[in-house]
Amino acid sequence: MAAVSDAERLARVALTRVMEPGDETAGRWLRELGPRTVAERLGADRDPLPGVSATRWAGLRSRAAGARPEDDLSAARAVGARFVCPGDLEWPAQLDDLGDARPIGLWVRGRPSLRIWALRSVAVVGARACTEYGAHMAALLGAQLAERGWVVVSGGAYGVDGAAHRGVLGARGATVAVLACGVDRAYPRGHTELITRIAEQGLVIGELAPGDHPTPSRFVLRNRVIAALTRGTVVVEAALRSGALSTARSAQRLGRFTMGVPGPATSTLSAGVHELLRGEAVLVTDAAEVAELVGDMGELAPPRCGPVRPRDLLAPAVARVLSALPARGAAAPQDIARSAATTPDDAIARLYELRSLGFVERHGDGWQLTRQKHAGPNTARDGP
Repeated sequence: MAAVSDAERLARVALTRVMEPGDETAGRWLRELGPRTVAERLGADRDPLPGVSATRWAGLRSRAAGARPEDDLSAARAVGARFVCPGDLEWPAQLDDLGDARPIGLWVRGRPSLRIWALRSVAVVGARACTEYGAHMAALLGAQLAERGWVVVSGGAYGVDGAAHRGVLGARGATVAVLACGVDRAYPRGHTELITRIAEQGLVIGELAPGDHPTPSRFVLRNRVIAALTRGTVVVEAALRSGALSTARSAQRLGRFTMGVPGPATSTLSAGVHELLRGEAVLVTDAAEVAELVGDMGELAPPRCGPVRPRDLLAPAVARVLSALPARGAAAPQDIARSAATTPDDAIARLYELRSLGFVERHGDGWQLTRQKHAGPNTARDGP
């Protein structure tokens, strides 16, 4: 089922203990020499590989000495996780767009195929300290996308991430949490129950070996995986220095779609989103608009329009006669005809048509508006 040898897999597993995510120097070594050679060089007392100092090389060798790939694979199996790497059938090819920053491999916890799920996936990310509006929009988008058959990918964090995951789970849809730590531990700890539920119903993935802990830099580097894995990224709320913006920028660099949900112009938590929207990002307000952008041909959002009033259905000539009637009181047919720029006979014919529709009434020789809501802006009720 895989084109990856056991030796190469063990080498990649070991290297997840040694290299930091997104290390392009290490990625170049892997591309040029292969994982087995890189692992062997790290375990031998030889000169450093090109691109690192002697001090850095010593640090990497120290990490390599403590790597126990068989133990890591056992720890992963204990929580229902597996190791997926380039060459496996389950490896999502779109991650290769990251070039030398491509993950060495991914630890995947959950039953579904990551490659299949990633083919129709969208990232929903945003502020951790989000507003009630941001949480509502994230959960709504998550549920709507799930109902349309999309996989929602996020980072499992507090705020927008968690709301998006919960929206999907509530709709019994598919969601993927990309962690900045080992997949056998929950971070943040307050989301232990949520991440466990995602692992049962969806997928929990990460680059770091079991038991490894998150750091600020690892959160930022994790975001490139979210961006590369999906067809597009939606940012719900983000301040100007929000980490969620790094996901959007990665998506833009990779040629993925970038979308933003607008917020109040006065909200600092939406300032980053608004900056994206001033650039290349596309404004979206619901899942239909997201699917129209990232989906297949024909997945169009429904046209947006205001309510249709009875007056809107009138023919132009009839509408002109209706507009010629005064807001209060009656008017003679000749006065109505003059205001409507038509003949008295034509005005009378139109007035009788309007009466049959309930817009006007005849009182003696005069005509006046019927006091109903649909009479239009002539009436006092619908006036300014």
